[in-house]
Amino acid sequence: MSAREKASPDVTFDPDREIAPDRALVPAVMKLNEQRVDEGFWPKMRRVAAKVPFAKEALSVWYCAKDDDTPLAAKGMMLAALAYFVLPVDAIPDVIVGLGYTDDAAVFTALMAIIGRNLKPKHKQAAEADIERLRGE
Repeated sequence: MSAREKASPDVTFDPDREIAPDRALVPAVMKLNEQRVDEGFWPKMRRVAAKVPFAKEALSVWYCAKDDDTPLAAKGMMLAALAYFVLPVDAIPDVIVGLGYTDDAAVFTALMAIIGRNLKPKHKQAAEADIERLRGE
């Protein structure tokens, strides 16, 4: 059966492709984003925590996304933002000094405006402790 013959031909995902924001809450996409985040978040955070000004916010979002009390819709958007941060495919490649993380920062800024009320003090406190440890403060 070819992709055109499938009942839902758009359910095939390439983990190296950009994430389509309009599909962030599709269950299969959420599962893929969660897998991407589980595999790539901590290795990347360890590498860039000292360089990325929004590292604490990213960690807060990670803790919130892992919290069972976080609503599913918010969790889906958080996983999409975290997966975008982890993926090597970016609107602006992360290796470009000075500009590389501006698109990621914009994604987190928009995310915080939409779902920021879901971030609890416990998420922020855990992120603060981790960022201090990662940055060696």
